[in-house]
Amino acid sequence: MRTRLLPLLIVLMAGVLLALGFPLAASLAAAHQQAVVVDRIDDTARFAAIAQNVTETGSVFKKLPGGESGSGVDERRATLESELARYHEVYGIEAGVFHRDGTVMAAAPGGWRIPEQGEVRRAFGEALLGRRFHDPPQVWPWQPGARLAVASPVVRDGDVVAVVVTDSPTGQLRSRILSGWLLLAAGEAAAMLLAVGAAFRLTGWVLKPVRVLDAATHDIATGRLNSRVAPAGGPPELRRLARSFNEMADHVEDVLEQQRAFVADASHQLRNPLAALLLRIELLALELPEGNEEIASVRTEGKRLATVLDDLLDLALAEHAAADLRLVDIGELAAERVAAWRPLAEEKGVRLTGSGPAAVTAWADPVALSSALDAVIDNALKFTPEGEEVTVDVAARGDTSTIVVADRGPGLTDGELERVGDRFWRSGRHQNVKGSGLGLSICQALLAAGGGSLGYAHNEPGGLRVTVSVPRAAPAADPAPAAHGAG
Repeated sequence: MRTRLLPLLIVLMAGVLLALGFPLAASLAAAHQQAVVVDRIDDTARFAAIAQNVTETGSVFKKLPGGESGSGVDERRATLESELARYHEVYGIEAGVFHRDGTVMAAAPGGWRIPEQGEVRRAFGEALLGRRFHDPPQVWPWQPGARLAVASPVVRDGDVVAVVVTDSPTGQLRSRILSGWLLLAAGEAAAMLLAVGAAFRLTGWVLKPVRVLDAATHDIATGRLNSRVAPAGGPPELRRLARSFNEMADHVEDVLEQQRAFVADASHQLRNPLAALLLRIELLALELPEGNEEIASVRTEGKRLATVLDDLLDLALAEHAAADLRLVDIGELAAERVAAWRPLAEEKGVRLTGSGPAAVTAWADPVALSSALDAVIDNALKFTPEGEEVTVDVAARGDTSTIVVADRGPGLTDGELERVGDRFWRSGRHQNVKGSGLGLSICQALLAAGGGSLGYAHNEPGGLRVTVSVPRAAPAADPAPAAHGAG
């Protein structure tokens, strides 16, 4: 669940940061450019102030209003040209003062003119209308050839008599914008890392109760009915779910305990009346002719009922008893059980063989594992015809050790494989074979108490394969109720 929740949170947070980052980057670029534009406006205003009285286009000796001579105009023009040249030399900015008709009053470098089109021409046109041009297009770092044009009108007696234009390179501006963006990206990356860390903590806080609940559910499913969830930590909804789960587990455990007690008590209490009934049947048989079929049938059904009661009692005890787990050499244990069952197999004309490594260890209750293996081998011998073979193969695969019992009997259909192991279930084709239908259920209960299991599959070319699996790893220490969260 965490692998699905984390990417969702990270994508959402990345989207938020990007949604904030792009406008902030654009605003930062605009702020840097605006600072440059303001500086250029100040420069053009200074040049306009110098050029206010240097605006005639005729002879340099023409008398100006107020009686000023042309030589004074020449002196101011020289000052203006000197200032423009110095400005271009220091800053590398093309600057000039142009008459209304576009002719040059003074410019630096000397050959610079107003182009026929472009931003400089647009700035010149705006200034001719008496408006200071201070809103050039935004310059971006990926525009190496971009220029920044600013124009200010030269006004005398309310009329625009000339225009001051500057055309600036944008290398430094683009560098400052790029540096600001790099700092912004670093801040966004740091915020993203912080957000990812917060997402990890948040998902851990939210999902921790879910993991504990999952572990407790698995424990209960594998037979550890005393497992509980601590209703602490996580959102309130999950804490309520933990409390509800604990209440449900308590009720289920109580119901199962009552069921076990009922089965055990009923089995125990019925044995005495059944024993008395069987005794009376034997006494009645003495009064009937020998070989009477009805009395033989009653005896068979009575013995079958006694077997069922014994198996019910064994099942109730198996589900209730705790496993005594030890490190067991299951290879040696399987060899012992094969040797014990071989005389019966030979009597039936069935070959019973064992194979596998010399030593395969696992953690199991040796008594429970022996009982389960006896039931599986007995079941295989019952259904294997004379002249066929039953094999017992021991192996270790990863974290599990297995004992596979394979027979060459009639086997089971796919539908029957799904039901095998259910209580009292027997295949309709095998109703005449001795048994109560509880043997494999008892095996499952014995193995589940120690973390083991039974698996069923078809055997090739025919028959049934029963796999007894037990864990190779040492069992975890059974925590106290508070550690699991008795709540």
